[in-house]
Amino acid sequence: MFGSVTFEVLAEPVRRRILDLLRERPRLVGELTAELGLSQPGTSKHLRVLREAGLVRVRAEAQRRWYELDPAPLAEVDAWLAPYRWMWADRFDALERHLDADPDPVEDR
Repeated sequence: MFGSVTFEVLAEPVRRRILDLLRERPRLVGELTAELGLSQPGTSKHLRVLREAGLVRVRAEAQRRWYELDPAPLAEVDAWLAPYRWMWADRFDALERHLDADPDPVEDR
């Protein structure tokens, strides 16, 4: 079972954005810095927190350090959320029925 640390780490929007970028492919800290619009030390601080939480791994290649997503902690969060999905699944089904029944979609207004 994962700890509350994972949720604390994921609560920070910049860290979630880093995970989104790493989901696409491994990246160098410079690439992440450019994408995020942060300083290199600021980006490195977030990467350190993500590494300590086990969400990111680092692979050294000569002088470069590649950061990549480690999805294992996210799978643990997903497993913990599974029993709660019924709560929002019903709401999504109700929204779908409502949208299907609306003869005047927003685009036509």
